[in-house]
Amino acid sequence: MNIFKKGFMFLSNRGFFDSMSDEKYLRLRYKCILGKKLNLENPITYNEKLQWLKLYDRKSEYTKMVDKYEVKKYVSDIIGDEYIIPTLGVWEHAEDIDFDALPNEFVLKCTHDSGGIVICNDKSQLDIQNTKATLNHFLNRNFYSLHREWPYKNVKPRIIAEKYMVDESGYELKDYKFFCFDGKVQAMFIATDRNEKTETCFDFFDRNFNHMPVINGHPNTKKELKKPQGFEKMIELAEKLSIGIPQVRIDFYDINGKVYFGEMTFFHWSGLKKFEPEKYDKIFGDWITLPNKTVQE
Repeated sequence: MNIFKKGFMFLSNRGFFDSMSDEKYLRLRYKCILGKKLNLENPITYNEKLQWLKLYDRKSEYTKMVDKYEVKKYVSDIIGDEYIIPTLGVWEHAEDIDFDALPNEFVLKCTHDSGGIVICNDKSQLDIQNTKATLNHFLNRNFYSLHREWPYKNVKPRIIAEKYMVDESGYELKDYKFFCFDGKVQAMFIATDRNEKTETCFDFFDRNFNHMPVINGHPNTKKELKKPQGFEKMIELAEKLSIGIPQVRIDFYDINGKVYFGEMTFFHWSGLKKFEPEKYDKIFGDWITLPNKTVQE
């Protein structure tokens, strides 16, 4: 990471740019991170179009879709409750959590950000005070101000507890993440090795589960990846959920063929991660048809 990028991220994380307009901030951040000028007048690539969508595709229902608590009812109403991971509780403050009432295994998540998660697979080993401090740190994060991803701007910060889930490996839960474009799945990737000491791995596939020779943020795994039992069901559900949305990534889990909804993400890597080879930035961008501008504060 170069000095300019380090300095920008340091200042951004401390709210130095909070008063800057979204457009100016995104132009600066894009240039800083990707090293090129952001084209908002005629966006071509996937990363450029995601910045355009941050500014000009602002619909109130998107807020519900990124809220990790509210989205469950939204998704359930469309595809059914059987695809929803059970919620064990919801709280506004970490101090309100009754850990005695939770099972031995559970997952805690913040509703308003990305990455605010605590996984507990043995409550007797959980440092409760440290967990509360971690969750309070997550609750105080302003995810919108850092990335200017408008759907997160009005999400109410809360904590939810979910049932602990593992897949056939017995120790991790692979993510199956589908790139959807107005009701059409074009590609997906599998996130693996998250519980390993090595780096998380991303492997991209087309909708027919043919491996795509692309790197985006993380390397490919060296393990053999088999098509999950629920692959076609996940595509079916993702396409139902994404109708009318120019671009959204919808995540699922497959547990012995039983499909569960994960989350909806409007801005993969916040549109700030290079594709290797670079041509895939345009290939993904070609799948996005930009809508008419919808601007809200």
